[in-house]
Amino acid sequence: MSESKNPEEFYAKLKKQLQDTAMWPSEYLYKFIVPTKGDQISQVQGIFNNMGAVIETKQSKKGKYTSVSINVRMKNPDHVIEKYKEVAIKVEGVISL
Repeated sequence: MSESKNPEEFYAKLKKQLQDTAMWPSEYLYKFIVPTKGDQISQVQGIFNNMGAVIETKQSKKGKYTSVSINVRMKNPDHVIEKYKEVAIKVEGVISL
């Protein structure tokens, strides 16, 4: 997910897509890229703690970055977007896909 100049416009479009393509509650797959050094991986994992999320990590070839995939059951599109925003605010250097 690359945020354009207007993040609210992006989130509104994402919400509509989620409403149109899934029955809620539903499983949702988040994907983030974070720097391997530092505690960003554990910060992302902490945001989804106690939600029954399945979290997988994979380092890049050179080990500079780590992809974090999180599969979790979400109540509705608003909750999906809330988590994206929470990660963006709390985790420095994160890229949301």
